[in-house]
Amino acid sequence: MNPKFKLISSNNFDLFEERLNEFVESLPTEVILEVKFATTALNTTVEYSALVQYQQAGSWGQGD
Repeated sequence: MNPKFKLISSNNFDLFEERLNEFVESLPTEVILEVKFATTALNTTVEYSALVQYQQAGSWGQGD
């Protein structure tokens, strides 16, 4: 199984948190491999980003 990635970002913290929570809650906990966070200062705001690395489990006997 190959790992997959999902990039989530927003310059509104509440929207960022909502998007991240929705994505993470849509996956079984055991498939999340790593979450990396970053912030970037822009002119008058901050960009919040998260890169979620996950691996989707296949059914028995199913190749990747």
